[in-house]
Amino acid sequence: MSTLSAAAPRPAPEAVRTDVLVVGAGIAGLTAALEAARTRSVVLVTKTELGDGSTHYAQGGIAVADGREDVAAHVADTLAAGAGLGVPAAVQALCAAGPEAVRVLAERGVAFDRGGDGHWSLGLEAAHSRPRILHVDGDRTGAAISAALSAAVRRSDVDVREQGFLADLVVADGRVVGADVLLAGPDGRDVLHCFLAGSVVLATGGAGQLFSRTTNPAVATADGLAAAWRAGADVSDLEMYQFHPTAAALPRPFLVSEAVRGEGALLLDAEGHRFMPDVDARAELAPRDVVARAIAAAMGRTGGRPVLLDATGVSRRLGTPFAQRFPGIAAMCREQGLDPEHDPVPVTPAAHYWMGGVRTDAAGRTSLPGLWAAGEVACTGVHGANRLASNSLLEALVTGGRVVADLDADRPPVRPGADEDVLELPGTASTAAAHLARRDLQAALWEHTGLVREAAGLAVAAKLLTPDEEPVTLEPGTDVRRGTREDANLLLAGQLLVAAATARENSLGAHHRSDHPNPPPVPRRLTLRRTPC
Repeated sequence: MSTLSAAAPRPAPEAVRTDVLVVGAGIAGLTAALEAARTRSVVLVTKTELGDGSTHYAQGGIAVADGREDVAAHVADTLAAGAGLGVPAAVQALCAAGPEAVRVLAERGVAFDRGGDGHWSLGLEAAHSRPRILHVDGDRTGAAISAALSAAVRRSDVDVREQGFLADLVVADGRVVGADVLLAGPDGRDVLHCFLAGSVVLATGGAGQLFSRTTNPAVATADGLAAAWRAGADVSDLEMYQFHPTAAALPRPFLVSEAVRGEGALLLDAEGHRFMPDVDARAELAPRDVVARAIAAAMGRTGGRPVLLDATGVSRRLGTPFAQRFPGIAAMCREQGLDPEHDPVPVTPAAHYWMGGVRTDAAGRTSLPGLWAAGEVACTGVHGANRLASNSLLEALVTGGRVVADLDADRPPVRPGADEDVLELPGTASTAAAHLARRDLQAALWEHTGLVREAAGLAVAAKLLTPDEEPVTLEPGTDVRRGTREDANLLLAGQLLVAAATARENSLGAHHRSDHPNPPPVPRRLTLRRTPC
């Protein structure tokens, strides 16, 4: 392969050695770092500043069972939303561990909202059979969790490295032994640092920047998943991408939490017709994939105009002003000339959460010795084909702690079971520069791998994402801007997404194939495995 022409790298500093290296500083990474620091030396690398990332922007809250009886109901709701692809044992373990994990989170400074009786307030969201969503300051749950855990990490012995870009994992004799990380030097130029560790935990989040419409922050560029794939890790269920039904269709878009519909907001098409009761008996509280596709269909019938989220009756139902229950959403609406108390908010679906990711078990163990993964970058099988609302923070919290408990366990790497499909794809351990501009990649993936897919469109996407010439290699030590590396990671993630969506011919949950609309009789998980070129 040819090599990108670039300035020679600066001499790399001596490798830093630590017991545990955590990459990512959302709820999963922060929790893992705090738990590991009880007994081990820990380095925590974060792409931007501590606490920045998708967790910070989470509005709705964190789902947790309210008592033993509700654990069974939470399990049932999660499996039902997952459309038969969820792993029952992993779901049971998650829901059962939720109450204790949330109690520890509260001890670390997260002040969940309380009702008049002094108990934590529980909200209702789509596809939940009962209220079980904890929130903070109405719709600022993620920001509160990020702030509390970041403060706890600052007080701990964790060695925090901010503005660190994951270039690649370091593999020796088939085991992950560390990571190469780009950190800015005194003159602003990136310098490659090698962190060697007995255990590496990926908690790098998702990849919303794959799509032209997303609720994710700019840092969500699949860096962890791409590095894991290049290192040889298995990835699973990548065709399962969740599109949130209600992103504000305004000049400055933002997520409008599912909790707003949980409090009684209605969806109207551009002509004022409430359409969800015609689609599903659960109406606005149907699973996310159902609501998102229904909104897309309604937009198609009205020339592409956004649908309207009518929350004007929420205050009357709650007996309190909308801005008191949802202060963040109300403020973002006001900044753009709307008052949800009186004005319906135009909304459209947007890419939100990747149910697939680096294949792990319920404890975060991957197919590579020495590597664990937690949070959105991982695929434990909990979410199946469609994540239940507010289970993402819960899974990241629980798995972030479980990873640390598993570090010393003498167990083999994770392998797919006999009831799962494995698709082997050729690939190299090198980072290939993207041949598409990011906006073109995003547009192609939105059109062909968005809410509705079919074979012809997936073939078009596969061709667009495949370079006509030999790809250019980005060596870790070359002085290449981070945006170029992000684009390369997005291209790789997009290629894997298209391959998985093509291989799964039947519709299932969030993966809807218009050419094969019916689900398979028995859903099987799909794992992708890299084979050397």
